[in-house]
Amino acid sequence: MPNNSQSPIDWLTIGRIVGAHGLNGEVRVYPDSDFPERFEQPGERWLLKPGAANPEPIKLVKGRFQEGKGLYILKLAGINYRNQAEVLRDAQLLIPADDRLPLEPGEFHVGDLMGLAVILQETGEQIGSVIDVYRAGNDLLEVALASDQPEEATKDNGQIKARTVLIPFVEAIVPVVDLTQGRVEITPPDGLID
Repeated sequence: MPNNSQSPIDWLTIGRIVGAHGLNGEVRVYPDSDFPERFEQPGERWLLKPGAANPEPIKLVKGRFQEGKGLYILKLAGINYRNQAEVLRDAQLLIPADDRLPLEPGEFHVGDLMGLAVILQETGEQIGSVIDVYRAGNDLLEVALASDQPEEATKDNGQIKARTVLIPFVEAIVPVVDLTQGRVEITPPDGLID
């Protein structure tokens, strides 16, 4: 059983609490996992509250998928009122990294994709790196573009911020995901990156 002294790399984020649901302490969770059992089967999970350094154990009492919203509604032990649930907004639900479920060929854990170099397959040029994955009809990789051109960046609170693009995470556009080499190769259609 993991303890709270583990470093963040020993944890996998399976979801993020995005708000309260109703008056009885249920929370709405945006999943970062394709495994429904992470949100539906009762048992121990870990909660990393915003600003906290270490996760704390919390028991999942029950959960259900909210059709049409792409969210799960969870009941967590000890959270019985809406104001308690609201305090958990932006908290992450975690599991120990060694509790990974087996994947089918062509499936990946979201955390494994973060930071991978994005390479144009035709030229071998690195155009950026994966900074996020969004769930949609097809998953989308958010890629921060590497650019030497300041005009291609934007300012965010006075800080230079790289321009980002969303790339459909489908085999026709992302034919190679090489976790050992830390890269994905893409064959984008015209206009996707420009």
